Amino acid sequence: QVQLVESGGGLVQAGGSLRLSCAASGRTFSNYAMGWFRQAPGKEREFVAAISWNAWNTYYADSVKGRFTISRDNAKNTVYLQMNSLKPEDTAVYYCAADSRPNPALPGSPYEYDYWGQGTQVTVSS
Repeated sequence: QVQLVESGGGLVQAGGSLRLSCAASGRTFSNYAMGWFRQAPGKEREFVAAISWNAWNTYYADSVKGRFTISRDNAKNTVYLQMNSLKPEDTAVYYCAADSRPNPALPGSPYEYDYWGQGTQVTVSS
């Protein structure tokens, strides 16, 4: 069992930056691929970014490519999402997810992931 706890959300002006963190319990974190998803009010949950167990492979949604960076520190059981040049349309609840496989077959699919955090709110004002 893996428990995930997100932090780092908040209110920021357009053009600003935030860094989200996701702390994972369990000694097998380093074996898991990790992902970030987001869900805005009235919309479906959408893929943001994913990273393989060793950070060699990263994946991004087109809407965040060049602005967001996913990274991980296996020694700290933590995955990060650095978000720059934020836009009002980035406003959503951001969720961290863990994939029990080291390399995701379908990194953009929520069905790929086995464990989810409770989410952290990101609000970008215009």
